[in-house]
Amino acid sequence: MVKAIKPIEHDELCSLIPHSFDMCLLDRVESWDENTITCYSHSHHLASNPLRRNETLSSVHLLEYAAQAMAVHGGLHDREQGIQMREGYLAALRDIKIELLDIQNLETELHIEATKILSQGGNMIYRFTVFAGENTLASGRATVVSISNS
Repeated sequence: MVKAIKPIEHDELCSLIPHSFDMCLLDRVESWDENTITCYSHSHHLASNPLRRNETLSSVHLLEYAAQAMAVHGGLHDREQGIQMREGYLAALRDIKIELLDIQNLETELHIEATKILSQGGNMIYRFTVFAGENTLASGRATVVSISNS
């Protein structure tokens, strides 16, 4: 069952993850449920993007967009359960595929999808894909490890 009927915008997203202002790369969540989240961003267009180096934004940074989508998903879930968001770390990346070297000139917004495929004791494994239009830019799996006492 999809939970986000009206989009969740940038300022609210910043309250769900330990990133704020420009470092919160996502613009909005269009939908989410127990296992999935769909986010969008145009921050790859911004000169103020904190990941930009020498006027270049590498496609490896798409992994950070996916990681933030996973963190927002966890924050939304914890908020719905009435508990404080558990702190976690990206512990492993597997089966990573990146299709471009430089993403700064992409004209469309980024579309990020993440699906939780395993959750045990606050630790999770997600499958993710980052798109621009109909083109897949990056995909893979990520393991997130909780460090909280919950």
